[in-house]
Amino acid sequence: MSTKYVIIVPDGAADNPQECFGGKTVIEAAATPNMDKIAMEGRQGICHTVPAHMTPGSDVAMMSLLGYDPRASYTGRAPIEAVAQDISLEPDDWVFRCNLVTTANEHMVDHSAGHISTKEACALIEELAGVPTLENIDFYTGVSYRHLAVMHGMDFSKVTTQPPHDFIGEKISKLLPKGKNADFLNTIIAQSAQLFENHPINKVRKDLGENPVSSVWFWGQGQKANMEKFEKKYGLKGAAITAVDLVRGLAKLVGFDLISVPGATGYLDTNFAGKGEAAIEALDKYDFVLVHIEAPDEAGHGGNPNQKRQAIEHIDKFIVGPVYEAIQTYDSYRILVMPDHPTPVEERCHIGEPVPFAMAGHGIKGVLSKPYCERNSFESGFEVRNGPDLMEYFIKL
Repeated sequence: MSTKYVIIVPDGAADNPQECFGGKTVIEAAATPNMDKIAMEGRQGICHTVPAHMTPGSDVAMMSLLGYDPRASYTGRAPIEAVAQDISLEPDDWVFRCNLVTTANEHMVDHSAGHISTKEACALIEELAGVPTLENIDFYTGVSYRHLAVMHGMDFSKVTTQPPHDFIGEKISKLLPKGKNADFLNTIIAQSAQLFENHPINKVRKDLGENPVSSVWFWGQGQKANMEKFEKKYGLKGAAITAVDLVRGLAKLVGFDLISVPGATGYLDTNFAGKGEAAIEALDKYDFVLVHIEAPDEAGHGGNPNQKRQAIEHIDKFIVGPVYEAIQTYDSYRILVMPDHPTPVEERCHIGEPVPFAMAGHGIKGVLSKPYCERNSFESGFEVRNGPDLMEYFIKL
């Protein structure tokens, strides 16, 4: 008898107690009857998705969540996103994530330039790509503020960069790339600042009260990535639903098919219901379905607990509920809900603390009949210290 598996990832949903919610976390404050049902009918616990001494990025955490040890497989965030965009890398190429950011008074203000539209962003990136002195760089436009830059013929193995979303409010001088050939990157950042300063797009954004694009920002660098296929490793044919290139890239690296959902944006305005419907349809064709939702993470970076609560409630209502109901019509099933990492609203960045999970299905027996949240997951006493082990438990039990 074949088993159907679903993992639903509310990115960055885990958090700390909030004064505005009377000391409850965002998950506790949110109305999540379906996540609660999974936790109470099945089992909840905590999982360490970020190994010690590794940066708590979604790349590392999602790799761990999917059952792969990032200490062995990780080559950087940008190479994963390059796979998502079908960018071919030569052995000596280096690829960087290239954000459009807002800075002011020499401080990082916004990692997303006000979640700039893709149309505006692409126009700015394409204009930068036309600068004659940048002929040894290929720029690749992505979605909203997220883009890539491939550097040819230079060694960036000793360069240190910083993800802008983890350093909102910090001084730029502390965050700029450092190390061998960092001057080259910093020169491009300065060039882009000059190019964008009086750009018509920025003039309109300022008139509308929106954050302007101050410059590009390089981070997450690495070289070509390779990973073992999920079907070979776990014997299951998988598919992924996500609006984020990072997760799309990871999915392609492990051999998942990608399912596109109209209106999926990676933000609070994403098509939650469409993702739920797509997951239900995918169950007929695939053994394993991954549903990733970025909205809670973006709200965490924005320091907005109410938006984060709303995102979690939408995930519960439009994705977890319908998918849990549908998967129970199969002879054998298991469902898992868990964030990849916490993104506390007061810190506005990722942290490496363990995350709460809830799973239910055939062969899974509960030990704590309480709603899904961080406190109860800790209280359950079920702790997975090595993140990739949770996949083994979830699938093979």
